[in-house]
Amino acid sequence: MSKSYVIEASKDFYPEKNDDIMDSLFEQYEKVIVRSIITSFGLDFFIKDQHGGDVDTINNVRQIGIDNQMIYKNKSNQSNYENRPEYDKDMSRIYHQDKNYIFRNREISRQKKEGILNDAYTNKKVARNADVDLDHVISAKEIHDDRGRVLAGLSGCKLANSEENLQPTDRSINRSMGKKDIKEYTKYLENTREERQKQITILKSKNQLTDKERKQLNKYEKLEEVDIEQMKKIDSQSRKSYEAKLASAYYTSPNFRKDVAFAAGTIGLKMGIRETLGFVFTEIWFCVKDEFSKIGQPFSFGELLNAIGNGIKHGVENAKEKYKELLAKFKDGALAGALSSITTTICNIFFTTAKNVVKLIRQVYPSLVEAAKVLFLNPDNFGFGDRIRAVLKILATGASVVVGTVVTEAINKTPIVTIPVVNKIVPTFCGTFVTGIMTCSLLYFFDRSEIMNKLVNWLNKINTLSAEVEYFRQQAIYFEMYAAKLMEIDLEKFKKETSMYNSFAQDIENITDEKELNRKLKEIMTLTGIKIPWEGEFDSFMSNKNNRLVFE
Repeated sequence: MSKSYVIEASKDFYPEKNDDIMDSLFEQYEKVIVRSIITSFGLDFFIKDQHGGDVDTINNVRQIGIDNQMIYKNKSNQSNYENRPEYDKDMSRIYHQDKNYIFRNREISRQKKEGILNDAYTNKKVARNADVDLDHVISAKEIHDDRGRVLAGLSGCKLANSEENLQPTDRSINRSMGKKDIKEYTKYLENTREERQKQITILKSKNQLTDKERKQLNKYEKLEEVDIEQMKKIDSQSRKSYEAKLASAYYTSPNFRKDVAFAAGTIGLKMGIRETLGFVFTEIWFCVKDEFSKIGQPFSFGELLNAIGNGIKHGVENAKEKYKELLAKFKDGALAGALSSITTTICNIFFTTAKNVVKLIRQVYPSLVEAAKVLFLNPDNFGFGDRIRAVLKILATGASVVVGTVVTEAINKTPIVTIPVVNKIVPTFCGTFVTGIMTCSLLYFFDRSEIMNKLVNWLNKINTLSAEVEYFRQQAIYFEMYAAKLMEIDLEKFKKETSMYNSFAQDIENITDEKELNRKLKEIMTLTGIKIPWEGEFDSFMSNKNNRLVFE
């Protein structure tokens, strides 16, 4: 037996060909449903799946406050964010007095004086007397308050004042942005363009403008010069560089590695315990059931309790006797749990996984681990066709568990969850029932289908690499046996006997006379200890009907 009800069902399912199909099928349904309830559903309380997995990722922490279900998984990460300094005037001054900001500002001033400075957002040459600001593409406040940046443990000042995040632009453009990021600002420019162009036309039609109107016209004209696509491109490049720095720092950090290892180890341990207990409880269940079948009439409550006690005792004893299988269950369950945790963490680097998705990943991994073992390691030395059938049975059973889990989640979203007691029983029962029906039907198909059997037989004839390896492995065994036999031979004696027989062969080859040949053969028989099966002369011996040749 293997490590979970999924694998047990797929391996133990060998219907008797002479049995009534429906009787055999329903017997297997019972086994699968019981194992399903005990292992995949009944013991799932061991593992509390979390929205977004068990490890903080940059993507996930940014959802906190937006997604009501998202929380920090590591309390120290939460503490680091909550205890960051507030972005106020003093903090803004620190960002704008950073040495990189000052150096870049001086460089911009030099280029403007020399007449070689281009406005980053308009792609036009900046006049020597123009007012220019050094803009943070991603605002200093956004970077300072970014949960992802705090999680990565990087300096906000250094990130905000990196070369790709500082761009020169006209002061009127920069000041008009306010607290908007570039995505919001470009949308604002597009939405206000018609009104802005109308105001430009109105102001230009006037013969004389006040200082205020002149400044307003200049502002409108500068905003019209903004190359929106160029602005979006600069923002995209800056954010790409920013995100790469965060990802490189955090996902290679000791803290992230520690959190991933701890989560994988914890889930692996819980999955191993769950699979082990599932095995023990399944043994107990079927032993109790066997004891129930022995209860006679009339019914006795004392006899019932005794049967339950004996069943539990025998079930525990059976589990102890199968300690190797218990260890295998724990090991494979732990491996599946660890892999599912790591997979969930990787997924959450790119997108947030809901709690039910985390559960699906965890449920399907036992099947994937066992299928990979059968396909690549082939511990039972199956033929290629039988190996493919075993893999299909394992994957089909795992898929059935996934469907059962989806059914459970779907029912949990119906009004039935408002009914006390029933709200827990009905979803679990429906999920396990669907899993049992699908599993047994698919397994029965793989075992009984004529098409499947023909395909398996055909695949078994394919000469695979594993078959070649097995052939040479057998040859090596035969060679070892032959070598062992050779080691028992007395080499010196073998050489003497070989030399003697070679001499006999040469003497016989040179004899041309029949009498001489007879004499030589008798001599050889004497020398080699072969007893002649007659006495005296052969012809006279054979002329007596009572004589018999005796070979010893």
